Amino acid sequence: MKELERKLGYRFNNEELLKNALTHSSYANENRGEGIPSNERLEFLGDSVLGFVTAKHLYAMEPTLPEGRMTRLRAELVCEQSLYGVAQDLDLGQYLRMGHGEEKSGGRKRASILADAVEAVIAAIFLDGGVEPAECFIERMVLSPESIEAHHASDYKTELQELVQQKPDQTLRYIAAGESGPDHNKLFLSDVSLNGEVIGSGSGKTKKEAEQAAAREALKKLTK
Repeated sequence: MKELERKLGYRFNNEELLKNALTHSSYANENRGEGIPSNERLEFLGDSVLGFVTAKHLYAMEPTLPEGRMTRLRAELVCEQSLYGVAQDLDLGQYLRMGHGEEKSGGRKRASILADAVEAVIAAIFLDGGVEPAECFIERMVLSPESIEAHHASDYKTELQELVQQKPDQTLRYIAAGESGPDHNKLFLSDVSLNGEVIGSGSGKTKKEAEQAAAREALKKLTK
């Protein structure tokens, strides 16, 4: 447990909470006579804590994002795949208490189980130490600038579209501006125009990447 606490960046006052967070329902069922609870209730609480902290963080750190984009970005940041990545970084699977059958079927590596365990750990930290340590853990492991940037990069075009739609009669258009390099390593160029005026340019290894880069530059210009 000490090794995991070091990875979590948090030392528990009540280690039973951490033990509970790492207890899969299959283990609890196999040891029903001992009255061992599973981590399902903690998972429920952790989901809410994670959602609240993520919403608070995005509201404070992304002042130009419209409500719809914040909602989608929050969903992407707290989705199963994102939490599975957190679990892998912590090597959380090796610490789980799991029933024999579930373990034999590969449960320690199953994305859904590991993502649920991350939520349970968040709840355990919250119950043990309050909002502040839970928030610190979430910001470090889930809401790092690199993670937010990676999710942003997947949808700058949508973000730009939502921004310009806040005013009526706005026309947004992407224009291929050329390409360079050999066939095996091409670089595509793209411009984005608003009502006929170029507001951003970008490049990328694909046309889509170039358009996203152009949208990113346009967002910077429009939100200064």
